[in-house]
Amino acid sequence: MSRVVLCVTGPMAAGKNVVSSLLEERGFLCVDADLCVHDIVESQKDKIIERFGALAEQRGISICRPDGSIDRRALGSIVFSDPELLKAQESIVHPAVEAFLNSFIDDNPQKNIVLNATVLYKTSLIHRCDAVIFVTAPFFVRFFRAKSRDNISTLNILKRFYSQRKIFAKYKKIKTDIYRVRNTGKKESLKKKLYAVLQLI
Repeated sequence: MSRVVLCVTGPMAAGKNVVSSLLEERGFLCVDADLCVHDIVESQKDKIIERFGALAEQRGISICRPDGSIDRRALGSIVFSDPELLKAQESIVHPAVEAFLNSFIDDNPQKNIVLNATVLYKTSLIHRCDAVIFVTAPFFVRFFRAKSRDNISTLNILKRFYSQRKIFAKYKKIKTDIYRVRNTGKKESLKKKLYAVLQLI
């Protein structure tokens, strides 16, 4: 079988990381685009402060920690409140993410690869993927998972859920194979569903 590049995606707290870890058990190299974003946000700190600093100050929010690094949670409370602000942040961050992930794919030509990313459809990288695995989970499972995992307010969780409500439709518009995998929290069940999908790819 030739090398396969997969996009593992889905809304917040659906279980993308669990699916990625199961694919790692099958020999895939996985890269978490969200973790890449964390580093890239810091590398683009000057541009982010220039774009959002004044707005944050108006709202009484500090987007920088005492050590000078970007407070991503504070930044998120701003950009997830307005689609235009989110686009502004993405215009700063996405080009650097694309460059990093393209290099990752090119540097591992013999390996099956997973790109774990929520909004890969917004980048040209989606066209390098042979298929998309879209992870879903019941609303309240996602909510309580996010609440315990991320330690953010209920309002901000709901804002993020709302901002991601049309993600599946966005991926459906792209001319690539897409497979939905429902994660109810039972790992063995999830594994069976995932491995069944792999047989189809």
